[in-house]
Amino acid sequence: MKGIGSMLLAIVFALSASAQLQITEPDKSPLDVSYHPHGYPILKFQTKTAPATPHARVIYSRPQKNGRTIFGDVVKYNELWRLGANECTEIEFYKEVTIGKAKLPKGKYALFCIPQAGQWTIIFNKGVDAWGAFSYDKTKDVLRTSINVANAEAVVEFFTMVFDNSGNLVILWDNQKALLPIKYAAK
Repeated sequence: MKGIGSMLLAIVFALSASAQLQITEPDKSPLDVSYHPHGYPILKFQTKTAPATPHARVIYSRPQKNGRTIFGDVVKYNELWRLGANECTEIEFYKEVTIGKAKLPKGKYALFCIPQAGQWTIIFNKGVDAWGAFSYDKTKDVLRTSINVANAEAVVEFFTMVFDNSGNLVILWDNQKALLPIKYAAK
């Protein structure tokens, strides 16, 4: 009898715990990660020519164009944008880098943008682990730089960030393409 009571108590506990579990719908803007060198975790797993640590990593959410006009409408010109959707985009450098003429220490940064037609201001900010740009604090800015924006070769449905073979960050969405030049320290 004592064993049955214990089993019933365990079942009730399991059912109440599962009733509190909240399962959400799949996100419309899935999370993605891009590394420099490209495919770093796979290279490391396969013990190929991967360095001990990657040079850089960017974590971001990928909203869809979904028939919308993106720049100047969904993403407003001259307003702060989180470079993606949901949580703010985070970029991590595993060694010191140079962006423009400024050195940026290794570390993790929130990445924001103030877009304009033909040019974007990219902002590296210490306010990581935040939702969107709602808690953006300008006093935590570490670096601001301007980059040119051009027409992409084709319309890109999902917002995309990827490092090219040189380690520059390429940003693509809708009919726009931007390139953030990054120089990595030798060590």
